[in-house]
Amino acid sequence: MKSAPRMALQYVLLFAASGVTLPFAGLWFREQGLSGAEIGALLAIPMLGRVVTGPLLAVWADGFRYRRTPIALLGLAMALGYGGAGLVQGFAAWAVCWFVGATAAAALIPLSDVMTLRVAKREGFDFSLPRGCGSAAFVVANIGMGALLTRTSPDVVIIWIATAAVLIAATAWRVLPAELVTDGPRVPGLERFKGLGRLVVDPVFMAAVFAIGAVQAAHALYYGFSAIAWKAQGIPESMTGLLWAFSVLVEIGFMWVVEPWRRRAGIGPWLMLSIGAGAAVVRWTLMAFAPPLWALWPLQSLHAFSFAATYLAGVQIVERLSPPDDLTAAQTLGSVLSAGLLIGLATAVSGPLYDAFGLKGYLAMAGLAASGGLAGVVVQMQLRKA
Repeated sequence: MKSAPRMALQYVLLFAASGVTLPFAGLWFREQGLSGAEIGALLAIPMLGRVVTGPLLAVWADGFRYRRTPIALLGLAMALGYGGAGLVQGFAAWAVCWFVGATAAAALIPLSDVMTLRVAKREGFDFSLPRGCGSAAFVVANIGMGALLTRTSPDVVIIWIATAAVLIAATAWRVLPAELVTDGPRVPGLERFKGLGRLVVDPVFMAAVFAIGAVQAAHALYYGFSAIAWKAQGIPESMTGLLWAFSVLVEIGFMWVVEPWRRRAGIGPWLMLSIGAGAAVVRWTLMAFAPPLWALWPLQSLHAFSFAATYLAGVQIVERLSPPDDLTAAQTLGSVLSAGLLIGLATAVSGPLYDAFGLKGYLAMAGLAASGGLAGVVVQMQLRKA
């Protein structure tokens, strides 16, 4: 089997899991009797913890001979964490289990991205093609779980994601290509930490990562509370699944059609980041005013820009700004800030915002996206002067 379909299978399983955790984890925690603030805290703890766990796991992963080995081990950790959440009771126990599961799940994304970028460059396929397969799986997971939740207990959320995690581990062990971490001698752990340190003190790199991360973090209230808010408006879970699925279908179209065209046309990632930030500002501003169901569809289509354009631009920007030997550290550091610290803070704030202001909390998300867009413009101006 060629490498492209192998990597596609990896993304399918990864996003079959996140396609359930992102929209429906909040509903499962609500079913356990938790408040918005408690749900926000549980979801945010592993995100904030990634400031520490992200770099540690990146350095740990680069210590193996093959890139698939740490992916398999993280899949097992993800299964234990999420599966354990369904077996325990109480805020503290849920927090520990969710921390383990979500930390492992989040680390799998940059590790998979780095592996796919390297293989795609060597074998000549577009990174966006296997990544788009993951988005397709996200759609199926949205629709499937939305339909299941109208017929069964929210406990099916935990069963689904724990099963997906076991399959991720098995796929990494038996299916992923034997891609070496490095073509030369393995770099000692201390040197790998030094590479990470060089990136942390690079003001241009860190400002660029902030710009990308702020736009992505502006999705926090949507990820944590859109299903809860729409249910309160009388929109059933099955329709929530369809709304999420539609947004990702548009995302897939962007990745499979627009992204290859963009690269051929020579349209740079900085412009795409600006477009993504602008779309996010529009999307979250309008979401703050409780739009009716018919208006949610065009707003969901903006996900192609607020998420997909920002994500793909971010992967390319980070790759351009980092030395080749530090690519794993760079992609992980970018993920730590965007899918960790920034979105963790935004998620922690989203719970109290939703409790106090309801959908008006989206206005804070619009402001966060605007700050990311502005930071991106400033960094691009600095690079042009250099």
